[in-house]
Amino acid sequence: MRGEIAEQYFLQGYNCSQSVLMAFSDLINIDKKDLAKLALPLGGGLGRLRLTCGAVTGMALAAGYIFGKDEPSDTDKSKMYEITRELIKRFEEKYQTITCKDLLEKAKLVAEIGGNAEKRTTEYYKARPCSALVHDAAEILEEYLKEQNII
Repeated sequence: MRGEIAEQYFLQGYNCSQSVLMAFSDLINIDKKDLAKLALPLGGGLGRLRLTCGAVTGMALAAGYIFGKDEPSDTDKSKMYEITRELIKRFEEKYQTITCKDLLEKAKLVAEIGGNAEKRTTEYYKARPCSALVHDAAEILEEYLKEQNII
């Protein structure tokens, strides 16, 4: 379900990180517009540097809010890092990488670093793996939340 929601956000023009994060807005209790602003810099693998996939960073941000604590406890940090690594492991099992550049190149696309965001066209959406990536990242987190009896 949340995979489809994330994919629809992406197809509306939101970046990968925004799309995944916003798919969990009901659990985060932050306005979708504020979530979109928060995740905006993470698109294109962090500022279009093609580093960590935005779908993965959106998944981590959502998990951080859902599972995170607001105190600077090393125990809480360690638990959050463990959760994050588990989510990443599941994403990597499917895609073998979490790097935007590698994911785009697997789809036979040139992973241009820097520059401006590309215009969203029908051809853009057809060529990119991103709608599947946001779908699957949201599903991975949703499944993990079910396993933890959060939803």
